[in-house]
Amino acid sequence: MIAVENVLISNEVVEAQFVCDLVKCKGGCCEEGDAGAPLEDSELDLMIELFEKVKPYLTKESLAEIERKGKYVYHREFGWVTPTLGNDNEICVYGIRDSKGIIKCAFEQAYNDGVIGWKKPISCHFFPIIQKNGRNGDFDRMNYEPREELCKPACGLGKKLKVPAYQFLKEPIIRKYGEDFYQALDKVAKDYFAKQED
Repeated sequence: MIAVENVLISNEVVEAQFVCDLVKCKGGCCEEGDAGAPLEDSELDLMIELFEKVKPYLTKESLAEIERKGKYVYHREFGWVTPTLGNDNEICVYGIRDSKGIIKCAFEQAYNDGVIGWKKPISCHFFPIIQKNGRNGDFDRMNYEPREELCKPACGLGKKLKVPAYQFLKEPIIRKYGEDFYQALDKVAKDYFAKQED
């Protein structure tokens, strides 16, 4: 484990190479899983506040499911999560398929279009890093957990391009912890690589 400030980071975050390959995986992380996307408490009000602006991006099926379940739901294991269509392992209600069959986030699409200023839940932005906030003064944790089959193309592309996971996920890391934290992590990673070469 690597410690930076109040965060424990698994070595794989630095060692593993990863770059999303949406053409191959089709954004499958938005529909493959045990529940919807985990939400931080601070994101719950945002889901409600931004909903009307995101609504035009959603399918009729998603809107019906949100009407039935709510804009977010409580999961016994994962806490607050986004609802999914039907069972827990189906597509997130905020997922939209484009003409090529790639699932995109309605919030992210609205963000890219300049409609809203919030990109998407931080848990989605971090994937394949699973980030958990510490409780009662404990350290936060960041673990590298790609899906075995689904993320094979991303792992392959990461190795081809030689991009460590933490560099690919620079934006969400800075979004969550700030620029200084990322620079500290980058220095630790480079020192780590230097030692490996010795």
